[in-house]
Amino acid sequence: MKFDHIAVNVKDISRSVAWYKEHLGAEVLYEDSTWAMLLAGGVKLALTLTSQHPAHIAFTVDPEQAGNFFEKAARHRDGSISRYLADPDGNAIEWIHYPENP
Repeated sequence: MKFDHIAVNVKDISRSVAWYKEHLGAEVLYEDSTWAMLLAGGVKLALTLTSQHPAHIAFTVDPEQAGNFFEKAARHRDGSISRYLADPDGNAIEWIHYPENP
């Protein structure tokens, strides 16, 4: 398991992308009207809409190590497979896997 990204909820993807580019020198890895993935300070930062994803911390997990955890996982547009769980205080943690052949 290793750290993958942090996701923060924003109200306007393009406005927030512009802000992170200006103030943090973020590089845009992906952007559409519903979410964006940026790279800032060596950290991947996802900008998401509340209606699409919860704010969360994501870790890359090898499915063989996760056992049957991915049985109820969702497949995303980028081919990744993930599942959310909540810590004891309700914070969302995403377990994500990027198959080589999506």
